[in-house]
This record gives sequence, structure tokens and C-alpha cells, in this order.
Amino acid sequence: MEWICTFLSDRTQQIAYNGQLAATPPLPFGVPQGSVLGPLLYVLYTAELGHLAYQHGIGFHQYADDSQVYISVPVSDAATVVQRTIVFLEEINTWLSASRLRLYPVKTEVMWLGSLHQINQVNISEILILSSSVKVLEAAQNPGVIIIIASTSLAAGQTTS
Repeated sequence: MEWICTFLSDRTQQIAYNGQLAATPPLPFGVPQGSVLGPLLYVLYTAELGHLAYQHGIGFHQYADDSQVYISVPVSDAATVVQRTIVFLEEINTWLSASRLRLYPVKTEVMWLGSLHQINQVNISEILILSSSVKVLEAAQNPGVIIIIASTSLAAGQTTS
């Protein structure tokens, strides 16, 4: 256990800008960026987020410092699931604030998945998350994967890039 303490303690930070070096203040918390242990320590630090998701009946996935939540419901429950998600994200935001982390609504993405017929029945195109309006996307990128919702405007045989 002592090795982890030495890895995380007595660290400083210095910024170089325009040929000038700033002072080197101590860093009371945090993990060295780019370290091998960084992603593992972050996942351990934020493990409670998965428990909160489970309590709300929400699927949860983490990859390094990105988190994804997902919920499977019938189209008729779309408005209800939006409210559930908002309550969940407010609880997540409270936990993050207490843990010296931030939820960035501008980096938050929402996407409806399903058949084209199902998606066309959902008339929710924006969700208010922590005073920020988040638009529902037709495409999203995951590490190594791009998800695109087929739309009626995509002609047969046309590809996207």
C-alpha cells in the first residue's frame, strides 16, 4: 500500500508558456496524466457511479475517463425515461462535486436507438440536463466505433463517412 501513496504524493506541476516557466505548486490530489495506473485508479475512484446507476435501473459502462449510461424501454416510456435520467444525472452531479469532479453537460450526448419506425415515434429532440439543453444525436462515436441512426433522408446505397 505504501507504493501507491508514494505514487500519488509529493507531486508538483509546472506550466511552460511562451518560453517562460511558471512556479511549481504542489498537487494535493490527482493522478499523473498518461501514467499506466491512471485509468485503473480513476475507475476505482469512480466505482460508486456504477452503484448509483444500478440503483436507478440504468446500465453503466466506463472506458478510461468516459462513462456511458443506457436504458432499454418501450417507445411509450420515452418521456418517463428522460425524467429518470435527469434525476439520475442530478445525483451523479452531486456525487461528482463531492468527489472533486465535474459533469460537463456540453460533453453529454443523448441518442435514441431502435428501428427507424420506433425512433420516428419519439418526439423528444432535446433534454435539459443541469441547465444545459442537450440535443438528441443521430450519430455518436465510441472508442473505435461510430454509431449512425439510419434516417429516411439516407438514399438506398448511399454511404456516410
